[in-house]
Amino acid sequence: MTKHVLDVGNCGPDFQAISRFLTASFDCQVDQADKLEDTQTKLREGDYALVLINRKLDCDYSDGIEILKALKANDQLRSVPVMLITNFAEHQDAAVAAGAERGFGKFEYEKAETLQRLTKILG
Repeated sequence: MTKHVLDVGNCGPDFQAISRFLTASFDCQVDQADKLEDTQTKLREGDYALVLINRKLDCDYSDGIEILKALKANDQLRSVPVMLITNFAEHQDAAVAAGAERGFGKFEYEKAETLQRLTKILG
């Protein structure tokens, strides 16, 4: 069964790269959101297995951790797994402390650890 992933805050080329990586590795469809409001709307209207949030949102360069915190504070949305997209370990640590699964960076698509983390959620 095809799973749905919501990619939040990535520019067009990064969204395309993430989509290609995920759809080549898993039976999934990747949708895109830009900021908190459209993320929440899409999560309420759809059935998402995973939310990927860019550390710095492309639309306004705000901190993606704030979207993570808002999702985890929402009773209806907190159960959806979230990963932060960043190459920086300290930001991954902060995301995990805020309730995320450990994510990955844009240079880590093909690493075994990245595929293992995603397989737990996307099968």
